[in-house]
Amino acid sequence: MSKIIITCALTGSIHTPSMSPYLPVSAGEIVEHGLAAAEAGAAILHLHARDPETGRPSPDPAHFRAFLPRLKQGCDAVLNISTGGNATMTLEQRLAAPLEAEPEMCSLNMGTMNFALYPMAERRNEWKHDWEKPFLEGSNDLVFKNTPLDIATVLDKLGRARGARFEFECYDMSHLYMLAHFAERGAVEPPFFIQFVFGVLGGMGADPENLTHMVRIADKLFGDGYMFSVLAAGRQQMPMAAQSAGMGGHVRVGLEDSLMIARGELAQSNAQQVEKVRGIVEALGREVATPAEARAMLGLKGADRTAI
Repeated sequence: MSKIIITCALTGSIHTPSMSPYLPVSAGEIVEHGLAAAEAGAAILHLHARDPETGRPSPDPAHFRAFLPRLKQGCDAVLNISTGGNATMTLEQRLAAPLEAEPEMCSLNMGTMNFALYPMAERRNEWKHDWEKPFLEGSNDLVFKNTPLDIATVLDKLGRARGARFEFECYDMSHLYMLAHFAERGAVEPPFFIQFVFGVLGGMGADPENLTHMVRIADKLFGDGYMFSVLAAGRQQMPMAAQSAGMGGHVRVGLEDSLMIARGELAQSNAQQVEKVRGIVEALGREVATPAEARAMLGLKGADRTAI
């Protein structure tokens, strides 16, 4: 089997700060977590930003600017900036930071969907910030907008104009067909790096048969012109990663996707999750890719051609 790429998603919009004291929020915390995750074996760091004063997910380029140069200087990992932000942000807001940074790689959500986080609001009685519970509860009437026009805009402004490649986030089978549509239009070229996303209410459940079906459809649509990776939100993070590794795919872990390291035990760092998944994939006979190897596999432009 080919070498396996480990992506680590450091902090994001799925979880809220008070759900774990270990979730990095400030620029310093994000840098600390990112450097440790890279040292543990993550070739790619998937990045969101937060307002350090309120803990809110933030699209402000200044909040990204506070940690991106420090990560670039401190490690060789690929810095992958989210264009997803969260479902309450406009596309213009979501693109502000990546347009400024011109990164090697960005995430790109491949379809509009429900993004229902409201069950999390029932699991806690105490909150660190007054926005958290209403934010989660309000997701029962929230649409995560990623229309074909939105996707085309991202591909044009970040791909064609700035040379970024993409982590195509596919939460459902229909998203694979949307990617195929843009490939047929000539808007994207292989190799495609497809991130199958499981466990978000509104998308695919974290069931093993869903992964095998997604691979079957991707094989049909893209042949040998793609690579797949797997993330599973919550408790299925490691089991789904193991299945992906066994099938020849890649893996994504991190506190954006799951706050836990074992049943009932909070992960104390992103690096702890990277170390755990590295042990799993190496036990399956896979060799972990370095950042340089990941860049070659994905056809990235190189860190020296970014504005970070």
